[in-house]
Parts: sequence; structure tokens; C-alpha cells
Amino acid sequence: MLEIVHLGAASARDDRRIVDKQCRALAARGHRVTLVLADGRGDAWRDGVRIVDAGAGALLAATPRLYRRALALRPDIVQLHHPALLPAGLRLRRHGCKVLYDAGAGAEPPHDGAGAADGAARRALAALWRRLERQACRRLDGVIAASPSARDAFLPFNRATVCVGDFPLPDECGDGLAWAERPVRVCHEGALSAIRGIVELVRACELLQSQVRLSLAGDFTEAALAARMLARPGWRRIDALGRLGRPGIGALRASSRAGLITPHATPAALGAPPATLFETMAAGIPVIASDFPLWRAVVEAHACGLCVDPRDPPAIAAAIDYLASHPDIARRMGENGRRAVRARYNWHHESAKLVAYYEHL
Repeated sequence: MLEIVHLGAASARDDRRIVDKQCRALAARGHRVTLVLADGRGDAWRDGVRIVDAGAGALLAATPRLYRRALALRPDIVQLHHPALLPAGLRLRRHGCKVLYDAGAGAEPPHDGAGAADGAARRALAALWRRLERQACRRLDGVIAASPSARDAFLPFNRATVCVGDFPLPDECGDGLAWAERPVRVCHEGALSAIRGIVELVRACELLQSQVRLSLAGDFTEAALAARMLARPGWRRIDALGRLGRPGIGALRASSRAGLITPHATPAALGAPPATLFETMAAGIPVIASDFPLWRAVVEAHACGLCVDPRDPPAIAAAIDYLASHPDIARRMGENGRRAVRARYNWHHESAKLVAYYEHL
């Protein structure tokens, strides 16, 4: 039995990938798994995973406390879930722990609304951050990436890098409402920002020919952007639901006729389809996704939706209208997507890979 510690930011307690997938898979194997974070919500147990709270505070200020709590557990393996924790990980390694870094899908720092000069500064800072991150990973025992592209980016720096996909859990493959009982609506889940395509979605709603409505689950990242979007005529076709928890998002997908995932091109987006794409497929509804090569390969291989230019509102509107007006085709695409998740893109396969990687260490 291994003593395993996961070190995360305050948000890690509610992170499905960290707790419900990685920590639970290792605990189910019989290992002793503790998640150490600093969110001020107290210690707890969740499905065999111990959660230790080092007290509220910003991550950088809380890092010394996180380090001390992790060291006191005398772990065999520590997994880091935030780049700010890399210095603590290097110190833990000097105490004889094996230390892994969770590189996720290679997400980029947010940069919505930045002007040209500010955008250039952010890009320079992101480039510096990536160099420091990769240099630190040279000295760790392994890296876990959520996509093949992220794995390939870290392999030159750490040969013990493995891809463990962030695919849906079995409980995300529900059947939902009968198609005829669903309201004529499509849905979008996630932060409402320019880089995630909210401007084009609102403009697409101004061009719809069918009676379909768009439900948004998420909050705006900028007040000025929210004001501009609410003033547009397309907003009258939108139901803004605010931020929903996992059960609410699941219920929304289970009662919709399609799910929209249309962010603009970023290195992270181009590198691999996001978890949201597979979660939408698991819900049994067709996807309307950005037309990026790796995304299109999944959608077309399984005939589970439509790909569009995320910067083209008429194309987005046409895709929404097509699925709303052809319910039999939409239902069949949704069934195809769910079937693909059950057969291939699911956490069952990935959890076995994660456990084997840990036990090999």
C-alpha cells in the first residue's frame, strides 16, 4: 500500500478530475490517498479520500503550510496540481518522496480583453512561466498530462511523462429525457468570455431561423463584455442560468438537443479536444464544436455532431438551426457520441493507466 498525497489549489476539493477521478481511482486500489489544500473549509473524507485543509489563504502564501502538512504525512508519492507548488515539490523530493506533476491539458493563462501591449506582456510572462515549469519538471519523477499534445510537450524534459485522458465517468453517460419531451434548446457550459466564443454565440442567436433557444451555464469574466452582450438583440434568444454545479450541468445537457463548444483557437485548444467535448457526447446529445483538426477527427469519426468556424456566427447559427430542425438526425448523432464514450473515451480505461503508472514508480 502506498501513502499518496495530492497537493492542490483551493479549488481542488471540487475538481472532478483530481478528486472523483484520480484520487478515487488510487484509493479504490487500496492505497492511502490524502488531498492537501488550503481553502478554509476544514478536513473531510470523500469516497475513501482524506481531505486535509491547511487553512484559508492565497496559494503562494499558503504553500509553506501545504508543504509542512504534506511532509508530516510521510508520503511515498506526491502529485502536484498547480505550477506554483513546484518549489514545494522539489523540496519534498529531497526528503525521499517521489514527486509527480499534473500538467493537465496544457492550458494557457487567461488573456481575454487585453490590449495589444498588455497582451504582449502576458504572452511574454506565459512563455517565461512555461520555461520555468519545464525546467522544474526535469528534476521530478514524472509528469501526468491530460492530452497527447501536452504529453509530447513535456517528454523532452521528463521521459517519464504519461498521458491520462480526462474522460467522463460512468455516471455521466445517462439517458436523459426522451427526445420529443426536450425543449427546443441548445446549451453551452463554461466561463462566458471572448476567447471562449461568447461574442459569436450571441451574434449567431440574431441569425437563427428556428425557434431554438440557447441556455448558458456560466458567468461572464468581464463586466464590460457582459454589458455589451446583454445589449445585443441576440440576447433575447438566450436563457442565462449562471454558474451551475455538476448535477445542474448534467440535468441541462440531459434536457437539451445539442451542446456548443466553440472556443477560439489557442495552443491548448488546438492541442486536444477538451473534457467538455467528451462529457457532452456522454450526455447523448450532438456537439457543435470548433473546427480544429483533432476535434474534427473525433466528431467525424463517430458522426456525433457538427464542426464550425468558431469566429463565423452565420455558420454557428446554421448548425444550430440544422440540428433543431432535424431531430431524428440530432438524436442519432447523440446516440453515436454516447456509444463512443462508453466504448473508448471513458475514465475506466484511463484509471487503470494511472494506477499502473503509480505502482510502477
